[in-house]
Formats: sequence, structure tokens, C-alpha cells
Amino acid sequence: MKKPVMVTADSTIDLSRDLIERFRIKTVPLTIVMGDETFLDSDSFNTADIYARYHKDGMLPKTAAPSIQDFIDFFSSLTEQGYEVVHLDISSELSSTYGAARMAADETEGVYVIDSRMLSSGIGLLVIEAAECRDRGMCASEIAAHIESIKDKVSTSFVLDTLEFMWKGGRCTGVAAFGANMLKIKPALEMRGGKLEIYKKYRGSIDKVYRQYITERLENKKIRPGHIFITESGEIGQDVLDGLEKLVKELSGCREVHHTMAGATISSHCGPKCLGVLFIEE
Repeated sequence: MKKPVMVTADSTIDLSRDLIERFRIKTVPLTIVMGDETFLDSDSFNTADIYARYHKDGMLPKTAAPSIQDFIDFFSSLTEQGYEVVHLDISSELSSTYGAARMAADETEGVYVIDSRMLSSGIGLLVIEAAECRDRGMCASEIAAHIESIKDKVSTSFVLDTLEFMWKGGRCTGVAAFGANMLKIKPALEMRGGKLEIYKKYRGSIDKVYRQYITERLENKKIRPGHIFITESGEIGQDVLDGLEKLVKELSGCREVHHTMAGATISSHCGPKCLGVLFIEE
């Protein structure tokens, strides 16, 4: 008898609470470390909290992956209910989360762990795909094989308003950050080989850059017509977001355009006014 399937992921998927409930997804949180304090990467500690703390004392958080035992407990709580599990994690190039989940799965029968090679709602797109496969009646092994076959088709990219947070987090030099700000350079990054790399440098006001970036990402692309994400890190005006959502709908032809907020893990590196358009190519 085929077992029911639970689709799970770590908390870096940056899906809204409504989407998590709609697609019946369970998540395991990373830990956010702020000095001597620790928080779970969840609704209780979010992007606004990071910026408030940074503006107060210049502190940015560090993140810690769940332990192997955390994953064993998480997976076992589901397999003991009779589920098989398809689990996706942030790229192994960026975090030890996948490694811990992989080792836990070796101790837990019926768990399929996938290195998404993505981050943020780029993982979320694969999670939704897995959930839709489950709802069409596919078994866990079939879902895992399907996700592995399409994960390289996910387009994950972002444009940054500032390099300040990457500099503070040790991801670029102070000279690079200073020069970018002086020249009003807005770097665009995309996932390549499981890593986030700068692929273009825009110039000008960030509101104009958003539209140029989105147009270039979506024009003349064969995009799967299901789901597309606008994921941003806060402090962008609602009128700007409304205009960008309209542009994404016009260019992508996707049935559903989802607007989500980047969580604490992602926002601590990209800073405010970061925005990405994420989708799966045909």
C-alpha cells in the first residue's frame, strides 16, 4: 500500500503562511543568532526586527543550521504517523543545512532529501511543485526524482539597492560597497551552480532598476505558466510593488503571481529594498 507523502523544507523557502497552509507544507527552522540571543527563523523574528536591531547597534545576525538530531526528531515525527517525506533544503554551497538533513535521513526510513541548489522562494517553487505532484498521486520516490530533474530550470535572481549588508556580513569588501554606493550601482545576483553570484550591475534609481531588471529577466523567456514569485526584503512602497506585479503578469503569462517577504536569513545578507523575480523555465 502506497504511503501518504509529506512535503517539507527548511525555513529559508520564504513562502507566506497562506501558501504553506494551502500546499500543506511543514518547515524546520534555522536559528538566528544575535549576540547572546537566539531566535528561530520564523514569524516571531522577521526582517523588520533585523533592520531595527541594525539601525540601533549595527549588529547583524548569524544563522545556524538545525542539528542532525533536530532533523531526526522532525522526520521521525512524520514517519511515525505513516508518512514518507520529500524534503528540500537551501543550497549546500550556502549552508550546512542539507548535510545535516541528509545524515538524519540516513537514520530515518522513507525520507528523501533534496539539495535544491537554490535559496529563498527559488526553493519555494520546487516545494510547491512537489506538493502539486503529491496531490496528483505521485509517490515520494517519484516526486523526488521529478524535482531533481527540474531544479536546474529554476531561475533565482535578485537586485540589491545597497551592498552595505553584504559588506557587514563579510560577503564583499568595504571598498566595493563604498564604490557601488558612490556610483549608484545596483548589483543583480543570480544562483549559478548553487552559489549566488553578481551577473550585472545596473545604474540609476532603484525604482527604475526594478523595472529594467524584471523586463530583462522575463522577456523572450519560455516560463512555466504556473507560479512566479516577486520576493522582496521590505521598505519598498506599495505603489511601486503594485506596478511591478502588473509588469510581471504582463511579461510572464503565469497564472499566479505570488508576492512574498524574504525571511530573516535572506534579508540579513541583502538588506532593505532587495527584490527578486523567481520562476521555472520550460
